[in-house]
Amino acid sequence: MWEQYRKTAKGMQIIIAVVTIAVVIWSHHLAAGAMFFVVMQLSAVLGAGWSVRLRRLQERGRLMRLGRG
Repeated sequence: MWEQYRKTAKGMQIIIAVVTIAVVIWSHHLAAGAMFFVVMQLSAVLGAGWSVRLRRLQERGRLMRLGRG
């Protein structure tokens, strides 16, 4: 999972920073920006884990089609 996270980390951190700053500027509430920041960070980690799971399922399906599973 961490390998997948590292592949997308730089781009995701830039997007998270831009969205967090935009929310703070738009809402004028630091708490709203902090909440968006935490939710987006958790989503990035969970998304990386989900991606790894889907890749494993896809590989297993490919192997089964080839008669190796």
